[in-house]
Amino acid sequence: MNTKAPRSRPASGSVTTVEVARAAGVSVATVSRFLSGANPVSEAKREAIEAAIAQLDFKPNLLARSLKRGRSMTVGVLTQDVNSPFFTETVLGAESALEGTGYEPLIASVHWNPKQEADRIRRLIARKVDGVLVLVGSLPDAQLLRLAEDVPIVATGRHLRSPRAWGLRLDNEQGGYLATRHLLDLGHRQIAHIQGQADSVDARDRVAGYRRALEEFGLPYDKRLVMQGNFSETGGLLAMNRLLDGGHSFTAVFAANDQTAYGARLALYRRGVRVPEDVSLIGFDDLPASVFTTPPLTTVRQPMFDIGRLAARVLVQLIEGQRPEVELPGLSLVVRETTGRLR
Repeated sequence: MNTKAPRSRPASGSVTTVEVARAAGVSVATVSRFLSGANPVSEAKREAIEAAIAQLDFKPNLLARSLKRGRSMTVGVLTQDVNSPFFTETVLGAESALEGTGYEPLIASVHWNPKQEADRIRRLIARKVDGVLVLVGSLPDAQLLRLAEDVPIVATGRHLRSPRAWGLRLDNEQGGYLATRHLLDLGHRQIAHIQGQADSVDARDRVAGYRRALEEFGLPYDKRLVMQGNFSETGGLLAMNRLLDGGHSFTAVFAANDQTAYGARLALYRRGVRVPEDVSLIGFDDLPASVFTTPPLTTVRQPMFDIGRLAARVLVQLIEGQRPEVELPGLSLVVRETTGRLR
């Protein structure tokens, strides 16, 4: 009679990367690359490793890893507005990229305040984070580069290239051009624009695209049709009210982002102005809610989730001492029902 007890499953945390590699049919180095997130692995190997991790209930010993590497295994993530759906999508993308790497995000909001942004970065550095991800920040490049002397920094919305600082910037000027050109192609010639945050590079680039499209059609830039907003629904509502009260005719509006367009749409509704029968309206971002507005919003899509995921991946690569390999996604026009041909 065999009295030997059956072999028990290893307790959580006792499974090694060697066992994971054996179960997945890959090398230990491949498992290590997958866990660090610094280098991508093939889809087939990723699926095999994830299946092995689930089967073995593998949990990396983060404390041991951090002690071995001399790291805290945390990264700071700065957003301008934690309540904004734009930043929510971007943060979700960053969290997706960090999953399985051992790095944990510490998220803070700085409300478009450069002084607060610099202070938060310094506090995160004092907490020994291994790197900082800045989502659409407003600090000058030179200041970010100085801060990057302490920890690697990745910032979206700007061009940076150094061993410890990297920038990811989509072509917002082209996006502004696409939005305005769409309205021009529909026959509109009196096109208003509600700008984004005054000190935002993205906002300025979108204005530049708006002006380039007008110039291509031989149309003057009319400052009376340009109103300051702040990338929020409230800012869009107030700016649209100023446009309507200004007494200057317009048949279409390019809003600096979808949230601005939501507020502008509400202002038009309250004044009895039909969209798109009386005024066409286009936004920028393609937030998840934009397909559910009444009517669904025409917009320029920028892939926020993908940008967040790419930014976090680049940050891990910088932390690991590697040079990032980056291919930025493009912007595209999404035509729905808030824009129509001028009657």
